[in-house]
Amino acid sequence: QVQLVESGGGLVQAGGSLRLSCIASGSIFGINDMGWYRQRPGKQRELVAIITSGGRTNYADFVKGRFTISRDNAKNTAYLLMNSLKPEDTAVYYCNADRVFTTLRSQYDVWGRGTQVTVSS
Repeated sequence: QVQLVESGGGLVQAGGSLRLSCIASGSIFGINDMGWYRQRPGKQRELVAIITSGGRTNYADFVKGRFTISRDNAKNTAYLLMNSLKPEDTAVYYCNADRVFTTLRSQYDVWGRGTQVTVSS
């Protein structure tokens, strides 16, 4: 069974930075797209950034120029570097893998449990 575990969240002042990590565990030999999503209080979950296995990236307009997504395929890990944080970035940040290739079978749409990011003004 594949699991995604996020880490790196916390409390930071506006203008500060955080780096989130997402580690996938299990008998994995490949992962397609990996993405970061967030859910702000009272809002629906929204896409923040996504990265393909080949390294192509796509960002939501509200984070362009501030956040950078990256991954290490050898470590089955994705990262989200968040700079110039704003109070409106306060949310639970979730990691997603759209398709994970394992030694048994593929698993689809795998989610982590999330990590809280709080930005104070």
